[in-house]
Amino acid sequence: MFQRPFLLLIGAGGEGGAAYREFVLSRIAATEHPVVLVDTAAPAWTIPYLAADHPHIRAELSDPADVAAAVKAFAADHDIAGVMTYMEHHVVTAAEIAQLLGLPSSPAEAMAAARDKATTRRLLDQFNVPSARAMEAPTVEAALAHADTIGYPVMVKPRSQAGSAGVVRADNPTEIRQAYERASSETVLGLEQYGPTGVLVEEYLEGAEISVETAVLGAGRSRMLAVTRKLPAPPGTTQEYGHVIDAADPLLDDTELSHVISAAVDALGITLGVLCIEVMLTATGPRIVEVNGRLGGDLLPLLAQHALGIDLAQIATALATGTTPSLDPTAHAASAIRFAYPDATGVLERLAFHPDTDRMRVLERAVLSQRPGTFVCAPPHSTLNDRLAYWVVTGQDAADCRTSLDRVAQLLDVSISASAAVTHCVC
Repeated sequence: MFQRPFLLLIGAGGEGGAAYREFVLSRIAATEHPVVLVDTAAPAWTIPYLAADHPHIRAELSDPADVAAAVKAFAADHDIAGVMTYMEHHVVTAAEIAQLLGLPSSPAEAMAAARDKATTRRLLDQFNVPSARAMEAPTVEAALAHADTIGYPVMVKPRSQAGSAGVVRADNPTEIRQAYERASSETVLGLEQYGPTGVLVEEYLEGAEISVETAVLGAGRSRMLAVTRKLPAPPGTTQEYGHVIDAADPLLDDTELSHVISAAVDALGITLGVLCIEVMLTATGPRIVEVNGRLGGDLLPLLAQHALGIDLAQIATALATGTTPSLDPTAHAASAIRFAYPDATGVLERLAFHPDTDRMRVLERAVLSQRPGTFVCAPPHSTLNDRLAYWVVTGQDAADCRTSLDRVAQLLDVSISASAAVTHCVC
């Protein structure tokens, strides 16, 4: 019997990763190539989407040499069509393995540049791509000096974290010291094992933040697929509180934004893949916040599919396997997601959605992310690990979705027992 060539997926996420990652894996698995997971283990939730005869290649993902050896042994006896990842941790490793096998990929050096915010800023500056002034700060004293040079307020952030971990606005020297401590130590999803350590002090960009889901079809060939508007977050926090994708968003036809996106991709040397590029819409025009060398998280591929009929995961799979993807929208609607964070730091006592058939009709899904008995941190010290719940809605346009998100939010029942002994979080 003819065996179709395999698609290697580098990393799936742990046992708790299903809530945000199962949708993407299900779309990858719906393509013509059986999926083989390269990871230390195959979480139970991934098994239905993996190749029945060869579901898993065991490798230590923090050791690129071990990954290369395990993949080479597998490739000696099996045909491989492509290599990909949807995890920030492994974008460099996936590119290295694809290059090793002679398969389609961006250069590993380009993926490393995207992983390292210091390198990203340097390249953007070198190629005159609008971004933020940034300086590396090996010590808190250097951070203080850089803040004086750049001018307050500034953003203090780790070089290679994600999910807004350790990203703090500082308005004065006292806040610089506090922010530097967080940026030096805060991590999420084990990312401290991947990418360089260090802290950046950056110019504060004022404006509305968006992300642009972007397909790179080859060198110099970038195309905007979707624009994601960020829902507003409370003052003092940089965490994501939600996203909206609207097929009618006028920014999809904005030539200035398109030019800045293409220039950023070219500056980093990225030549293939689906990216999530974060942009601040400032008074002087769009400026790059960061370039993520993989599919957007927070279920953005799900929102794009509902709003535009565009399958970002399958586009990424097609590019990884040398196939021409379908990029044209087939839907004209909107979709949105909102995240609930604790309003107090302490032990979660109760968490539930009150049943309401009328309000629940707008839901695509609603998921509780924590269990009673868990200690949770309130903003501004919370990370994405402290999210209590999320819900996804669809509608005719962005305004319709925002109304639905608000209506569902009223159904969430939360009780937290705050501890007087806890004055801060180490998240």
